[in-house]
Amino acid sequence: MPTRRAVAHIFIATAVAAVLGGVAATPAHAEDKVIKVGINLSLTGADAHAANLIRQGAVLALEDSNSAGSVPGYKIEIVTLDDGTATSGQYDPAQAATNARKFVSDKQVVAAIGPQMSGAGKAMAPILSQGNLAIITPASTNPDLTNPKFAAQYRPAGKPIYFRTVTTDAFQGPNMANYLAETLKVKSVYVLDDSGAYGVGLSDAFQAQAEAKGIKVLGRDRLDPKAADYTAVLTKVKSLNPDALYYGGVLQAGVKVAKQAYDIIPKMIKAGGDGMYGPELLTGVGYPANEDWYATIASPHLTEDTKLAEFIRHYKTRFGEVPDDYSITAYDGALVIVDAARRVAATGKPVTRDAVRDAIQTAKTPTLQGTVSFDENGDLKDRTVSIFQIKRDTTKPLDDISAQYHYIGVAPLS
Repeated sequence: MPTRRAVAHIFIATAVAAVLGGVAATPAHAEDKVIKVGINLSLTGADAHAANLIRQGAVLALEDSNSAGSVPGYKIEIVTLDDGTATSGQYDPAQAATNARKFVSDKQVVAAIGPQMSGAGKAMAPILSQGNLAIITPASTNPDLTNPKFAAQYRPAGKPIYFRTVTTDAFQGPNMANYLAETLKVKSVYVLDDSGAYGVGLSDAFQAQAEAKGIKVLGRDRLDPKAADYTAVLTKVKSLNPDALYYGGVLQAGVKVAKQAYDIIPKMIKAGGDGMYGPELLTGVGYPANEDWYATIASPHLTEDTKLAEFIRHYKTRFGEVPDDYSITAYDGALVIVDAARRVAATGKPVTRDAVRDAIQTAKTPTLQGTVSFDENGDLKDRTVSIFQIKRDTTKPLDDISAQYHYIGVAPLS
């Protein structure tokens, strides 16, 4: 069996060789200079398992890059911080802000991966902007963070620092509305959100497009994610009898919504965004209550792509579980950072956070999802949204996302 270093060399040479710029790989040495890459995710609380799948994707890319000597003369160290807290039960904006300050205060941190949640991103972005520290999110999708209308709030120092390897809810919400209207022929819907930045923004975008497509919105409610009982609002939904229920939010409220909706409106079409795509929904809700829920993700679906079979094996060998699509967007985000650092090092200049930020802005990086490049605001140029439906596969582990979330296809574009 080849060594882990050999596997890394083989994988990078075959799958992402262009990141090395065609130069021979030279493993890192003890005398190499150190640069650090931060990882900030919601590793405590309702979304912890999904966060760990993302973390592992980023870690794998950075380990592979070190083994292959992708940034000659430099060794990459990983600094992992958790923006989830036991008190909040999920991401905590205050903790996210603290983590951003920690990254900025460490001058060896040249870029970061994360956050997972848009609410954390809104707390981090102004601080990262003042430190000119680029962050690449593999999962947070609220459009405000990169919208130039909000530049004074989220990038007060001027330059974009918030980059994405996923698209935004300006596409995720509306494209799901298109699917409900065009494919499922939904005529009426009730909308819920979980009060968070992501959930409110996603539901707003969904609702606007649903109305534009002629779907009648029978009502909208905002949930307290810490509340235990949503039966009153779900009973109201039942009395109005819409064709579908749409939930915008993450799993702290989402798990309870799914459990209680099955008891009250078991036959109704139910859908959500990527906040309802994760192993926690499979294990926390259980079957049959979670079955038939629709969920979107803000990226292409790649874990079933045969061209990525070697990556899937590589990830599973390293971590003992299968990746999800946001593991891939995290891997790709880390590749973009490595490629930026490599290009800076090739000029003979020091690999600093300022130089890395500028290099990320001009990235055209070969990754698992294709060439990643960003627009002038830091958004990914690809706008793909993928749709899934939970369908139980009894032959596979019940928390296996790749087996239990059945891929429907690319959501219709607006």
